[in-house]
Amino acid sequence: MGYFAQQIVNGIHLGALYALLAFGYAIAHAVLRRASFVHGALFAFSGQVAIIFTGLGWHALWLVYPAALGLGVAAALTYTALAARLIAGTVLEPIRRAAPNTTIAASLGVMLVLMESVRIATASSVPWLSPFLNRVIVLAGVDFTVTTTPIKLIETLISATVIGLGAWYLSSSKAGRLWRAVAQDETAAALMGIDGRKVFINSMLWAGLVAGLAGVLAAFHYGNIDFGTGLSFAVKVLFIASLGGLSSPLAAAFGGLGIGLFETLWDGYFPAVWRDAATYCVLCALLVLTRRAV
Repeated sequence: MGYFAQQIVNGIHLGALYALLAFGYAIAHAVLRRASFVHGALFAFSGQVAIIFTGLGWHALWLVYPAALGLGVAAALTYTALAARLIAGTVLEPIRRAAPNTTIAASLGVMLVLMESVRIATASSVPWLSPFLNRVIVLAGVDFTVTTTPIKLIETLISATVIGLGAWYLSSSKAGRLWRAVAQDETAAALMGIDGRKVFINSMLWAGLVAGLAGVLAAFHYGNIDFGTGLSFAVKVLFIASLGGLSSPLAAAFGGLGIGLFETLWDGYFPAVWRDAATYCVLCALLVLTRRAV
């Protein structure tokens, strides 16, 4: 029982990262209405920028480690916001009414551009962060000790707070009402005087910032993150959102939490090498079953 509890504790942290990424993806998809890998690209881009600037602050500016980490966070979110705004206005907005395959191809192109930008900036090196906040905290234990770390607790709390505040803001603010209006029927919203283009760009910007925050949290926990990981997260989040959260960020977040728990339990009881295969099989099966039931 203790071993199972340990897997649940681990799964909640991983699920929180998936939930945060899925929450932002659903915000973007509600107005884009197209599958896109931009979210995963911004996720990986932000994590790598955070690592680069943390290293810059530590090695070149001689900052203490907390200050270097703060510099990494500030730089990552700033660059991600700029990238999200540029991508939304110059790439996605002009083609968002085109064929769905156009958006997919464009988003893959965006991922390649961001990936190559980071590769050139780092001279093809692979920087890693030094571990921090990894002291073991004992939660419970008789026959089996259940533990966690401060970084896991902090990241889970941040993810839950952002999702909770974001869901509240979307449901009660004027900006949230405009987002829902455009998501439900952009033509009708335009007849009511709502600027669909402005709402679209703002939604993509905020979704990009959520993806950037998730990337920073992932980079700080794992020490490094690459665009292969970003693509993997993006595909899983796309499946999760397709199961019912495409226009419901909160539902997508709960789906992300469920996938995180599933993957961790699989790692605990079955061969880890088959984890992604099992995850995709489950997601595909659920997608087929739910679409048949409609």
